[in-house]
Amino acid sequence: MPRNLCLIRQCFGLVTRIECSIRPLAGDAGMWTLLFAAGMSGEQPSTIKSQGPFHGPFAAQTMLESIVDSLTMHGYELAGDPQIWCLHMQAHLRQLNGNHEQLAL
Repeated sequence: MPRNLCLIRQCFGLVTRIECSIRPLAGDAGMWTLLFAAGMSGEQPSTIKSQGPFHGPFAAQTMLESIVDSLTMHGYELAGDPQIWCLHMQAHLRQLNGNHEQLAL
């Protein structure tokens, strides 16, 4: 499974979109996080969340696979669409990394 993916679900003519990304956290601790941006397709994301931290990319990948399995059971489908909310997720990652650095002090 890729480290970046997009899921969509169509309901009553509206398309809901969830973008997922596995990213390393700042520092040399080997910690990774899952980032999610969700909202209506063609609009700005209505929510941005994260899960983790996880010890290494494989632990994050396993969790992502579990989440994707759950979402597909609820009608979401993997889409080959490029990520359009990557800047929003990057800003959230910067915020997480800033909080991580403050805790390390």
